[in-house]
Amino acid sequence: MASGEAVYNTTTMQETKPKKWFLIPTEYLDKVRFVIKVVEVLLSVVAFVLEELVDSCLHCPALYFLEFVSCTAFLFTLLLLVLLSTNLHRTVEIHCWSNLDLVYTAAIACLFPIASITLLCSNGGTELEMAAAAFGIMAAVAFVTDVVVHIKTKGVPFCKRNQETQSSDQSTSPEKERLDSNGESPRV
Repeated sequence: MASGEAVYNTTTMQETKPKKWFLIPTEYLDKVRFVIKVVEVLLSVVAFVLEELVDSCLHCPALYFLEFVSCTAFLFTLLLLVLLSTNLHRTVEIHCWSNLDLVYTAAIACLFPIASITLLCSNGGTELEMAAAAFGIMAAVAFVTDVVVHIKTKGVPFCKRNQETQSSDQSTSPEKERLDSNGESPRV
C-alpha cells in the first residue's frame, strides 16, 4: 500500500492558487486611474439620481440632456471599469483598449460640462436641479482628471502607433543589410 501511495504522490499535481478575479493594476488600468474611474461612476450616478428626483421642470431639454449624459457616463464607465479591472477585457476581441478608454473619457469630459452649464443657465431654480448640475460639474472634473492622468502615464495612444511605425521603417536590422537581392546571406 505504501508503494502505491508513493506513485500517486509523485504524479499528482499540487493545487495552485486560484486566479484572481479582480486585477489591479492591469496593463490598461493602474491604481490611480481605477480610483478616478470609481469616483466618476459615483459622481455620475449621483447626478443622474438627483436629476431623476426633479418632479417638474420649466426648461426640460436642459434637464433631459443632463439625464442622458449622466446615465451614459454612469453605465459605460461602470462597464469599462469592470472590463479593465478584471480578466474580461482579454475575452472581448478588442485590441485598442487604451484608445477606446481615452476617446470615451474625453467625450464624456466634454459633454458633462456642457450639460451641467446648460442646466445651470436654464433651470426652474429648484435645489435638486442645482445639485444635479453641481454633481455634473464635479463629474466633469473627474473625467478631465482621468484624461490628463491617462495622457501623462500612457501618452497619446494614436501618436504612439505612428511613432512606432515611423521608427521601425527607418531602422534596418543587421539581418536585412546582410541579405543580398536573392534573400540569401552573402558568403564571406
